[in-house]
Amino acid sequence: MSQFTLNLIFIGLSFALYIGIAIYARAGSTSEFYAANRGVSPVMNGMATAADWMSAASFISMAGLIAFTGYDNSTYLMGWTGGYVLLAMLLAPYLRKFGKFTVPEFIGDRFYSRTARIIGVVCLLIISITYVIGQMTGVGVTFSRYLEVSNSTGLWIGAAIVFCYAVLGGMKGITYTQVAQYVVLIIAYTIPAIFIALQLTGHFLPQTGLFGTLNGTDTKFLTKLDQVVTDLGFREYTAHHTSTLDMVLFTLALMIGTAGLPHVIIRFFTVPKVADARKSAGWALVFIALLYTVAPAVGAMSRFNLTTTMWPGAEAGETFSQPAVTLESIENDEDKQWMRNWQVTGLLNWEDKNGDGMIQYYNEAGESEALSAAIEEQGLAGNELTTVNNDIMVLANPEIANLPGWVIAIVAAGGLAAALSTAAGLLLAISGAVSHDLVKGWLAPDISEKGELNAARISMAVSILVATILGLNPPGFAAQTVALAFGLAASSIFPVLMMGIFSTRINKQGAIWGMLAGIISTLMYIFAYKGFLFIAGTNLFEDNAASWMFGISPASFGVIGALINFGVAYFVSNATEEPPAEIVELVESIRVPRGAGAATAHH
Repeated sequence: MSQFTLNLIFIGLSFALYIGIAIYARAGSTSEFYAANRGVSPVMNGMATAADWMSAASFISMAGLIAFTGYDNSTYLMGWTGGYVLLAMLLAPYLRKFGKFTVPEFIGDRFYSRTARIIGVVCLLIISITYVIGQMTGVGVTFSRYLEVSNSTGLWIGAAIVFCYAVLGGMKGITYTQVAQYVVLIIAYTIPAIFIALQLTGHFLPQTGLFGTLNGTDTKFLTKLDQVVTDLGFREYTAHHTSTLDMVLFTLALMIGTAGLPHVIIRFFTVPKVADARKSAGWALVFIALLYTVAPAVGAMSRFNLTTTMWPGAEAGETFSQPAVTLESIENDEDKQWMRNWQVTGLLNWEDKNGDGMIQYYNEAGESEALSAAIEEQGLAGNELTTVNNDIMVLANPEIANLPGWVIAIVAAGGLAAALSTAAGLLLAISGAVSHDLVKGWLAPDISEKGELNAARISMAVSILVATILGLNPPGFAAQTVALAFGLAASSIFPVLMMGIFSTRINKQGAIWGMLAGIISTLMYIFAYKGFLFIAGTNLFEDNAASWMFGISPASFGVIGALINFGVAYFVSNATEEPPAEIVELVESIRVPRGAGAATAHH
């Protein structure tokens, strides 16, 4: 059976399962559409939250970023898991106790202001659309490779699948679909990792294999990887290279961004009791850890496999004395089929710059003695592996390692499960904000429940279309695009929720001006450095560490935006009148443990 047929079978079966669940669990009311009728158990909600959370960025991109950067990108692991601790301790139980459907609804009620609610909607839409671009990018990457279609065609196919089950099922259908998607993605991530860990280190667990010795040697795997990449002029894999300030700020941005992500927060509105919200966050962390502890091993082993495939002598420490991959072998050899497969997608490419019939992969700016000698002796004319998209590493790794066809097919299904589960959660957050907060809360307060449900479905369909169009030309790798969304969430939603729960002094003026100051300052900083200003089509400053303000990268600026938000809200609130007495009483009733077994406020 051909690889293409296997891919079709595995992907087709997983899609049939998702759409079948959505039809079975079709939402019939707004309560089912927004919050699954508050009937989801903590364990199941934890699993659905993990799937909602572990997006294309986690499944496809994160290990790719670690593969090419090494130690420094462990910030993704620390930030994204640490955020759940903040969420469980500081936000989830209190928001569930408040008993509303959406994040902007909480903001509007707590700050007794329709304007605050609408600004909450605008912030939510900016965050969610930025985030969903990353998911659609991942969908396009996966489909283009495994269904052998173009990136854009892959995107439209993915959009159609999301449309089928997200628009039909709402939160009720999406929750049960996400449980199935979690099972698919965790199996798809760990099985290839186990195979490759056994191949390289003899360890069954990738987590221990990462720190084990390379098969047939006494050399630690990571020591060997360091030697292989530094010989080729790349930075040492296990060393710390970036600014420590930026590393700390980036980790914090991911943490507080996680705690402020609307599509994650709404998952905690689906459990029966307030105490279940905290349990859900705990279970989510357990299910997320199953993948996140494997990711560093996947990143390191995929980098090792790629490098030693391009330079067969690298593993023996004889990189330049043995030939690199030849054009003839790429054309004819079965074990180089993966290169031909990925070249079609445009995510991998090469060019024989010196006409020697071989493809040399190295860092031409590197300072290795062996590399300098090879450049002089062999007349190397620059790195000839001209394109290696970070996003292909997890998906290509099983092919590079010559794993069985069914393993490659299940990885395809897993990558799509990760991207689609998060896309569905984001689209639900967007549709809830539009239909419940804009339409019901402002434009048409007297709309019927059926009318609101239709508005939710229409807004979700429009959101899918917008996300797909933006996904055709994304501003970076899936994980990088997603990291920007975290900065926006950190600077706008997280501070206003924290102040709304833990401060009785912050009033509507403080919340409004704080949110505006936080998100506008962060957007301006991102737009100044990232080359995707839709108006000008260019960036104002060079996007590199030398030109960043105080060495703070655009993805790390969310923490500064959050501090601006807190500061503006504090000063404006103290310069204006205190909140009404009933709001002060409401805030205190949310925090007091009294009645913690059941929600005290109802929609």
